[in-house]
Amino acid sequence: MKQITSPQNPLIKHLVQLQEKAKARRQSGTFLIEGQREIELARKGGYEIETALFMEGMLTENEVKTLAGRQTELIEISREVYQKLAYRDTTEGIIAVAKTKSLRLEDLEPGDNPLILVMEATEKPGNIGAMLRTADAANLDAVIIANPKSDLYNPNIVRSSVGCLFTNNIAVGTTEEVIAFLKSKNINIYCATLQDSAQYHTQDYTEASALVVGTEATGLTDEWRAASTKNIIIPMQGAIDSMNVSVAAAILIFEAKRQRGF
Repeated sequence: MKQITSPQNPLIKHLVQLQEKAKARRQSGTFLIEGQREIELARKGGYEIETALFMEGMLTENEVKTLAGRQTELIEISREVYQKLAYRDTTEGIIAVAKTKSLRLEDLEPGDNPLILVMEATEKPGNIGAMLRTADAANLDAVIIANPKSDLYNPNIVRSSVGCLFTNNIAVGTTEEVIAFLKSKNINIYCATLQDSAQYHTQDYTEASALVVGTEATGLTDEWRAASTKNIIIPMQGAIDSMNVSVAAAILIFEAKRQRGF
């Protein structure tokens, strides 16, 4: 089994680039997964693990093979190397190199009578990760990201989603492509926006529905408002007129789930 003890090793330098640069991830078609639970969820989600690097003394070779797959290349690394690669403060002793997925909209199969979350141009990885966690908790049929501003394999998204990046049925596309996709599937579009809106709990989400949220700064683009089946709003009863987008998405999602009998 291969061992690496120097942070200056060419492979380690390459993996650091994968951790830090979206361009490196796109060019190689690979990304890093840190943590045992995340690796387990990635495998369950159909992601192929190419290599597992584990810290000496933290895990046995057999434990790593069980977690990452028997055919995965194993590399034992020193603590210094692990700390060079690790993104989180906590230490679980294992980092995997996995292949990315295409996430093409045309490959998405939302199923019958789907409930879908659409995020348009969400920028903050923490918000994306939080919404992916909520989507997993609600067992949504799909999550679609329109006009993505962040690389989905950004380590901040992997971390903040606690692995739910891998458990959700995800696709990306332009706003125009996503709207066309939803309309082609006869999916009702409910846009969270201030203009010409009804209170969210007055609408019926029991039929095929997409709940669409935008950025906290500018909201949704005009294309969504024009395509909307109905614009919806969460009534504010305090001094401010909006809330965090991930919180708003969770409220909308679980109202729809309530109507569907959970």
